[in-house]
Amino acid sequence: MAEKKESVMAGFKAFLMRGNVIDLAVAVVIGAAFTNIVNSVVKGIINPLVGAFGTKDLESYRSCLKGPCEIDEAGNVVTGIPIMWGIVLSAILSFIITAAVVYFLMVLPMAKVLAKRAAHDKAKEGVDEVLEVSELEVLKEIRDHLVAQRGPSSDKGTHSTS
Repeated sequence: MAEKKESVMAGFKAFLMRGNVIDLAVAVVIGAAFTNIVNSVVKGIINPLVGAFGTKDLESYRSCLKGPCEIDEAGNVVTGIPIMWGIVLSAILSFIITAAVVYFLMVLPMAKVLAKRAAHDKAKEGVDEVLEVSELEVLKEIRDHLVAQRGPSSDKGTHSTS
């Protein structure tokens, strides 16, 4: 039983120490911090800008499904069923901004780097093939030269006795 527990712990340790698990953990932490920044930009800049062009802050926009909708000073619904579409629109804007930043600042540059690396590796592979072929040709020439030095009588190989 102790061996099984030890092997499970060793497997768990190996799982945690793999590079992709650590990279994933770092990505989650950075993503959470970045989400806070984007949400602050939307709430602090975009929502007030919408309010400057509209009649109120973006998150304050709502419609009443079953009216009349009355909301007290604390923001609690007293009567009616309000649809808070301003909050949904704010969340959609946050998502679009986050996705755009991730794509343009992370995915696109990484794709370019990977494409350059792939092109470099392909070019290097072609050079390696040329080197292998030229080495093979040199070895064939050496063999042919050695055979020519031995003379025609040594081409017969081993003699078989019948």
